[in-house]
Amino acid sequence: MYSIVTREDTIRIPAEYIRAGRNLAEHIDELANDAFEGRFDSNENYTVLTYDHAPLGRGKIIHGDGAIFQRVTFKALLFTMENNEVIDGYASEISEYGAFVRIGPMEALLHKSQILDEPINVNLGIKRIEGSKTGKYIEEGTFVRSRVVSKAINQNDPRASKIGLNCKMDGLGSYEWLQEQD
Repeated sequence: MYSIVTREDTIRIPAEYIRAGRNLAEHIDELANDAFEGRFDSNENYTVLTYDHAPLGRGKIIHGDGAIFQRVTFKALLFTMENNEVIDGYASEISEYGAFVRIGPMEALLHKSQILDEPINVNLGIKRIEGSKTGKYIEEGTFVRSRVVSKAINQNDPRASKIGLNCKMDGLGSYEWLQEQD
C-alpha cells in the first residue's frame, strides 16, 4: 500500500557544498533524496520518493566534522506491507526456488512450495513453474495475487531484505486461475 506523509529529519551537508555565492537550499533536494530514498524507516516503511524539501531553522555545525547538520521537512511517498496482507504483483524471474514477484518497488520470493497443493515442476528452460496434476503455471510476466507471510527487513541494505509470499489459499494465485474460478 502506498501513502504520502510529511516528515522531519536531519541531513548532513558536507563542507564542499558550502561555498560563497551558492545557495544552500539548492543542495538540500539532492542531499535529502540521497539520504532518504530507497531505504526502510524504523517502522519498515520503504521510502520510494521524497519531495518538497524545506530547511527548518538554522543548521548546526559539529566540532571536528565541518559539515552542517540541517533539519528539513519533506513529503515522502511510502510503500508499506503488513504480514498477511494480500498484494498484487508479477513474476519478474523464475528460479529453481520459485518465482520472484515484483511488488511495488521491491521483489519478494514466492517459494515453489507455496504455490500449489500438488507437486511442482520447475522448467528453467522456458522459465515456467507448473503443477504436475492441474497444469496450472506461473511464468515470467504472470500477474499474481499473493499473501505476505514473512518479512526480514534489512534497514542497512534494502536489497538484502527477504519477503516471503504464499498463494495456496482460495482467491490467490495467477490472475488466470482466479478468472477460471469465477
